[in-house]
Amino acid sequence: MKFLRQTLAVAAKDLRSEIRGKEAVNASVSFALVILLLFSFAFDLEPAEIRDISGGLLWLIFAFAGTLILNRSFARELMNDCLDALLASPVSGAQLFLGKCLANYVLIVIVECISLPVFAIFYNVRLPQRLALLFVVMLLGTWGITVIGTMFSAMTVNLRLRELMLPTLIYPMLIPALIGAIELSRVLITGAPLAESLFWFRVLVAFNVIFTILALALVEIVLVG
Repeated sequence: MKFLRQTLAVAAKDLRSEIRGKEAVNASVSFALVILLLFSFAFDLEPAEIRDISGGLLWLIFAFAGTLILNRSFARELMNDCLDALLASPVSGAQLFLGKCLANYVLIVIVECISLPVFAIFYNVRLPQRLALLFVVMLLGTWGITVIGTMFSAMTVNLRLRELMLPTLIYPMLIPALIGAIELSRVLITGAPLAESLFWFRVLVAFNVIFTILALALVEIVLVG
C-alpha cells in the first residue's frame, strides 16, 4: 500500500503541475489538430480508402502528439534542482517512474480523446459500433508509448538536444506496439472480422508487459547511474 500511495502522490504532483500550466497538453492538442487539418487537405481519397488508412493516421498523430507531453515529464523537474530533491526523497526510482508514467498516461489519453472525434469529423469517418473495443486498443497502445517514452525521457533529461533525441530514440522501439495498434484500429474502424486482429492484440499485450517489467528493473540505473 505504501508503494502505491507514494506512486500516486508523484502522479498527482505531475498532474497538478500540468493543470496549473497546461503547457504540454495545450501544445499537444494544438499539434494534433494542426496535423489532422493538414492531412485532411493532403489526402483526396474515397471513404473506403480513408477507413483503410485510418488506423495509421490515428496512431501517427497519437505518437507525435504524445512525444510533446513525454518531453516535459522529467524536464520540468530540472528547475531549482527538483529532480535531485526527488531522487534524494524516500520515494524509490520505481515509484518515481511509475508515478510519472501514470501522469503522462492520463495526459496522453486526454489528448487522444479530444483528437478522435475531430478525426472522425475531418475525415468523415463514422466511429465504429465497437467503439469500446477501440478505446481499449487506445489504452493498450498508449501504455506502450508511455512506458518507453517516460524511460527515455529520464535518460535524455540532461541532454541539450533532448527534444530531438527523445523521438529519435523511442520511435524505433515502438514499432511493434504501433503496428499492433494500427492493425487493431483498422480492423475495428473498417468492421473487419475480429479474428484478424487476435495476433496483434497478443503482440500489444506482450509488448506492454515486457517493457513495463524491463523499465521497472532498469529505472534505478537510469535515474541514479
